[in-house]
Amino acid sequence: MSSGKPSLVINGEINDNENVSDLEKNKMMLSAGDREETRTENNIHLNRNGDDTTQTIKLYKRRWFIVLLFSSYSLCNSLQWIQYGIINNIFMRFYDVESFTIDWMSMIYMLTYIPFIFPVTWLLDKKGLRIIALVATAMNCTGTWIKVTSVRPDLFAVTMLGQFCCSLAQVFILGMPSKIASVWFGSEEVSTACSIGVFGNQLGIAIGFLVPPILVPNVEDIDQLSYHISIMFYITAGVATLLFILVVIVFQERPELPPTQAQATARCIPPEQYSYTASILRLLRNKPFLLLILTYGLNVGCFYAVGTLLNRMIIEHYPGEELNAGRIGLTIVIAGMVGSLICGIWLDRTKTYKQTTLAVYLMSFVGMLVYAFTLSLGHLWVVFLTAGALGFFMTGYLPLGFEFGVELTYPECEGTSSGLLNCSAQVFGIIFTICQGKIIDNYGTLAGNIFLCVFLFIGSVLTDRGRNRLKRMSTVKHRSQAGFHSSLVLD
Repeated sequence: MSSGKPSLVINGEINDNENVSDLEKNKMMLSAGDREETRTENNIHLNRNGDDTTQTIKLYKRRWFIVLLFSSYSLCNSLQWIQYGIINNIFMRFYDVESFTIDWMSMIYMLTYIPFIFPVTWLLDKKGLRIIALVATAMNCTGTWIKVTSVRPDLFAVTMLGQFCCSLAQVFILGMPSKIASVWFGSEEVSTACSIGVFGNQLGIAIGFLVPPILVPNVEDIDQLSYHISIMFYITAGVATLLFILVVIVFQERPELPPTQAQATARCIPPEQYSYTASILRLLRNKPFLLLILTYGLNVGCFYAVGTLLNRMIIEHYPGEELNAGRIGLTIVIAGMVGSLICGIWLDRTKTYKQTTLAVYLMSFVGMLVYAFTLSLGHLWVVFLTAGALGFFMTGYLPLGFEFGVELTYPECEGTSSGLLNCSAQVFGIIFTICQGKIIDNYGTLAGNIFLCVFLFIGSVLTDRGRNRLKRMSTVKHRSQAGFHSSLVLD
């Protein structure tokens, strides 16, 4: 102990092998178990430079406020993704642009994410949660106020600039749920906490589907239309400003004491021993995770296409039903929110990641198939039912992909794996939205929806063939067999 080299003491046993490098020791410390704690009377003992200290695991009540605040500003950002698309025909007339141009107001969210996700995940690793939260809310607030100034038919470029700022804020948001869950929550809560984080994004999309058709009716007078659009933009800007102030005042980087053993040991790793580039390269060599990147992108990309083009599909079969188009979108997302929470709770209890992911993927394919063939029947209530079933599984898949990714890539940073998954979703979202839009224009909505069904079927087959290498669960099992223990304190 006098050599000054770091040692790990667990249940009184010292690991100080001279032949083991510092980096290997740190990996051994991490392998003590990710997000896992055993409720016993013992503590983790971490020894540095000969000084024994006891690290207690503690869960703070404020963890729920942190994740709810994150969900709130994620909501405020995501509602703006579909804010233009759900009343596509109205904004086409107001700004005198083509339908495809308005589609880009949604696709800008996807396009911006792709080049910026890697520097943002690097910043998350280097600077932590609070800096990322501040930048996200500041960018979102700025974008909303820019849009307030754009309510004139000749200022489409200004409203596009505002939407770009909001889309840039989204890059600082989408990868955060699994990171917040890991830093703040115990092992029995991580999937549920991740689902709550995703829940805010989904609720925002739901509001984005519902509220714009209500606040901006399809009136003929341009001055009245300008007034209604201004009201919508001012409300959004006010909420974004309030959330930015709350994040500045109360959002905390991390709890004083870690919630799990993995967080306790991870805090002892010197920052210079972590390489972001090496982490990315390890993930890109992880074949099961690469397959998940592909299947996740296919599923979520289909959801983005359906959401962006929903107004066009509904209006084609049900003219003048802009309000019901928004309600159908709301139904899709609300059902998906229920699905997300159920899936999160189910995973926390069963840990059946691949089986649950495959089942939800298959049901997404079936739901899309049923929706495609019932859309043109002429009965809106049927569309509501089929859209709700589709949303329950397709949107419910979002947190499943995040948590499955964490399992496959342990002990890599959660923000990095989530960022790669989201990047895949954005790429496929752009491709599917453009292709489905062109197919709808030339061949109708049925052909466009069958196009998506084909890729959901391919994703289901690939998910079934994927390997179920759950590294985090294997580590936890090994740790329990070795008799590692820790103490848990509840706030």
